[in-house]
Amino acid sequence: MSVFSHAEFDNHEQVVFCHDEITGLKAIIAIHNTNRGPALGGCRMWHYSSDEEALNDVLRLSKGMTYKSALANLDLGGGKSVIIGDPRKHKTPELLAAMGRFLEHTGNRYIAAEDSGTSVPDLQVMAQHTGNVAGITERTGIDGLPCNGDPSPATAYGTFIGLKTAVQYQLDRTDLTGLKVAIQGVGNVGYRLAEQLHQAGAQLFVTDIHQQQVTRAVEELGAIAVSQNEILSLDVDVIAPCALGAVLNDESIPLIKAKVIAGAANNQLASQRHDLMLRERGILYAPDYVLNAGGIIDIFYERIGHQHTQVRAHIETIADTLCEIFRRADAQDRPTGEIANELAEERINQPRAAH
Repeated sequence: MSVFSHAEFDNHEQVVFCHDEITGLKAIIAIHNTNRGPALGGCRMWHYSSDEEALNDVLRLSKGMTYKSALANLDLGGGKSVIIGDPRKHKTPELLAAMGRFLEHTGNRYIAAEDSGTSVPDLQVMAQHTGNVAGITERTGIDGLPCNGDPSPATAYGTFIGLKTAVQYQLDRTDLTGLKVAIQGVGNVGYRLAEQLHQAGAQLFVTDIHQQQVTRAVEELGAIAVSQNEILSLDVDVIAPCALGAVLNDESIPLIKAKVIAGAANNQLASQRHDLMLRERGILYAPDYVLNAGGIIDIFYERIGHQHTQVRAHIETIADTLCEIFRRADAQDRPTGEIANELAEERINQPRAAH
């Protein structure tokens, strides 16, 4: 398995393979770009089917973090780490401590945060062995309430702002009452997004690999439960992918009836050509790494001095970035994802302070 010839390798600065025999830890740390600042990105723990799948994921995600930070106008680069294993079966304090020691070996070039399969308490264990973690400081959240450092509320709020922006642009409506939204994944971020959409009057359709999370959405938000196989083909206005990536592909796109795709999941496009497929079908794709930047914005302000009102205002600029992308895409008749990448690369090559 060669890294340099890997299809997802894109001039990554550093890729580290980590193994600890005593705890069984197997992990990969990928630092994509540090031009704007230290690489920040989540530490994901997932039961990958193969080492190749894990490498593919970490390479894609780390590049996405570089672009996300740039489009969010943050002085950060992009990186990611993945721990190979089932978080519900294989996670131990000893394994997390070993991961913390490997994070320390990267110097100050990569900073890990919470991601799928990890939590604030997990990062706090790692923090006993490294200073290269973030999102673990108790502070005032964007809603003005106490927060333990979890960036999920900020990620969900940014996704909500982005979804509303896409709906207004594509469907010419600002009132979400009666808007039909299919949410794929109602975990930490997806459920919070569902709450905000429910409060705005939207009708929700939900699915998740964990049935208890679906049940919660049904009982508390009046959502309609659907199967994982049908969530993307429902006759709805918006699809919000909030689980894992690559769900927009050759099989799913022809079945999509929604006119807007706006969700928090990373790397929703299976490949770049699917960006064009969506545009050709008249579907507005809100690039995922623009929508889900709320969490990294929150963590950035934690590191420089947290003011929750300032964080909230910065998250709301996601709407401005999306509108610029949508307008450029229409003016040039090009896919929105392609335009977002182009805009991100402009900003990566011309670093500027966000504060």
